[in-house]
Amino acid sequence: FLDLYAGSGAVGLEAASRGAAPVVLVERDAKAVRAVRDNVAAIGLPDIAVRADDVSRFLREPATPYEVVFLDPPYADSVDDVLALLAGGGWLAPGATVVVERDSRGAPPSWPPGIEADRSRRYGDSALWYGRRP
Repeated sequence: FLDLYAGSGAVGLEAASRGAAPVVLVERDAKAVRAVRDNVAAIGLPDIAVRADDVSRFLREPATPYEVVFLDPPYADSVDDVLALLAGGGWLAPGATVVVERDSRGAPPSWPPGIEADRSRRYGDSALWYGRRP
């Protein structure tokens, strides 16, 4: 489980508590990274790594394929480049699910080749857009 723009780490930690392993949480904001590390320590589950890094820079490293990738960037930020790095960089296992959280009033993500649109769900001001690696 790869949680990009992890914030407090709540989504990735929830995945870990339900058996996902390994879980990698990527966040660049120093205050959020401290909070994530504190949350990881408090929970005490194994196979959780926290990376203090910019998502685009992280995705330019050698890839490990994941079955689920969750992205929750600031709503004003484009996700096009990040999705392209995921699709073309070996980050997605066959059949992987990519979930993008965005403003519910916004347009769906532009899925690059290698990720097919699957479905979406709206929750108040937020929407989750799901893509799938064929």
